Amino acid sequence: MTEPNAVHRASPEMISGQVKHMKKNWPFYWISRVNARYVQVLERRLKPIGLDMPRWRVLISLYEEEYLSVSQIAEHSVMRLNTATKVVQRLAADGMVTTRVSPSDGRVTEVTLTAEGDRMRQAALEQAERILAASFINITPDELAALNGLLQKVLSRLDEI
Repeated sequence: MTEPNAVHRASPEMISGQVKHMKKNWPFYWISRVNARYVQVLERRLKPIGLDMPRWRVLISLYEEEYLSVSQIAEHSVMRLNTATKVVQRLAADGMVTTRVSPSDGRVTEVTLTAEGDRMRQAALEQAERILAASFINITPDELAALNGLLQKVLSRLDEI
């Protein structure tokens, strides 16, 4: 009997068997395909409201936090730091975010949404939620939770490599 928290590893035979039929059995193939298609669909929905994917990623990264550093935004939005900085500057010029020097570390720039940024974030989030609902129409809440849990585990392992 295996322990509930035991680490399970795929055997080399299982992995090599999966590689033989890469498209069908390679999880990163499906992850990449799903992400690419999601980005395509979301971009089509964001364009009419005046947003692109980089701006969306910054706005949504500020969804649960009042202030985030530019480095934290880059991490959450999966962007390089210099790219995140440029996107934040464009959003600031558009009146969607403001920046300040961190009260705890004068070397850090923190970002927060303005009322306009929050309005745009909400409009974009409505589109993302519609896509989520349509994409997972035959998926139960438990299945979605399991999928999220599995993806979190994989990301955690990749962070350790």
